[in-house]
Amino acid sequence: MSTPQNILIRGVNWLGDAIMALPAIDRLREAHPEARLTLLTHEKLAGLWEGTEHFDEVLTFAKIESPFTIGQRLREHRFDTALILPNSPRSALECWHARIPRRIGYASKWRKWFLTDPIASHPHAVPMRKRLPLDIEYRITNNLPPEKYPTRAHHIHQYLHLANHLGASDEPLAPTLRRTKSSAPKKHKTQIGLIAGAEYGPAKRWPTAHFIEAGKLLIENHQAHLLLLGGKGDVETATEITDALPAEHTTNLAGKTSLAELVAALAECNAVLTNDTGPMHVAAAVGTPVIVPFGSTSPELTAPGLPNADHSPHQFLRTTAPCSPCFLKKCPIDLRCLQDITPAQAAAAVARAL
Repeated sequence: MSTPQNILIRGVNWLGDAIMALPAIDRLREAHPEARLTLLTHEKLAGLWEGTEHFDEVLTFAKIESPFTIGQRLREHRFDTALILPNSPRSALECWHARIPRRIGYASKWRKWFLTDPIASHPHAVPMRKRLPLDIEYRITNNLPPEKYPTRAHHIHQYLHLANHLGASDEPLAPTLRRTKSSAPKKHKTQIGLIAGAEYGPAKRWPTAHFIEAGKLLIENHQAHLLLLGGKGDVETATEITDALPAEHTTNLAGKTSLAELVAALAECNAVLTNDTGPMHVAAAVGTPVIVPFGSTSPELTAPGLPNADHSPHQFLRTTAPCSPCFLKKCPIDLRCLQDITPAQAAAAVARAL
C-alpha cells in the first residue's frame, strides 16, 4: 500500500479525549514526517489548537452540519487517507462521503461499512459500563476491592492502536500540547488552579465544601493565590468557593475564558487541584502538575500524563470504596468515594507538587 501523503485526522469531540489522542498524532507525525496532517474538529475545540504545532491545518465543523455537508467540503482537499478517532457512525460517514480512498477506524456496529480498514478493538480496551444498583449493593455488602484494569487499558492506548495501522509506533508518550507561544509570567509567586466542576455529572465532583477547606489550607500554609477555572456550568460552584475565601487570595475566571485563554491560564499555574475533567488533561499537557480526586472513574483508564509512569508529576487521590469506579453521572448512594478524600490530603498533595 502506498505511503500516505495527505492525511485527515477526524478528531474526537471531547476535550479530555482530544488530549489523550495526542500521543497517537505525534507518533503518526513521527512515522510520516513528510505527510500533510489535517485535523477535522468540532468548532468548540478549535481554541485548543490555537498557537500549537501539531497539524498543518485545522478544519472545523458546526454541530448543525450534516455528515453529507461536511463530506462535501472535505472533497476539495483530496485527502488520500483518513484516520477516524471517534467510534461513531457519523464520523465514518463523513469520511466516506468525502470519497477519501483509505478510511481507518474502529469496526463498531453500523459504521464498518463506511471503512476500508475496519479495526478490531484494542485487546485491553475496557468499556466504561455504568454499574447497576444491584452490582453496587453486592460490592459494598461484600466489601470488594475497587476494580483493577489491564496495564494497557488506558484510553491513550486505544488511539495509538488505530495509528499503529498507519505504521505509527504504539509505544505511549505523555500527551504534550506543543505551544508556539511561551506562557506569560506568573502574576503570583504561588498560583494554584482549582477546577471544581465536571461536565459529565455530579458523581465526578469532589464536594465543594472540600475545595473550600483545601483552599483555606493552601492560603494559610503557602500564601497561595487560587485561580478558579471552568466553563459556564461551573460558575455557581466557583462563586460559592470564592465567596468563602479571602478575596485578595482568589480570582474567579470560571465561565469567563475562551478555550485558548483557559489553556494559557492553566500553563501559568504552579499546580492544579481538579476533578477528572477535560481541563485536567489540558493542565497536564501544558506541563502543570495536577492533583485529582478520583471516585466514579478510574485513573487506570483516564489519568492525565503518561500511563503507568514510574515518576509522574501528577497525583491521584483515591479511597477503597468497593463501588468505585461506577461510571455513573450521579451517585445513587452517598458519594463515599469522593467524600472520604479529605481536604488535608488534597492540600498536602498540592504542597508536594509546589
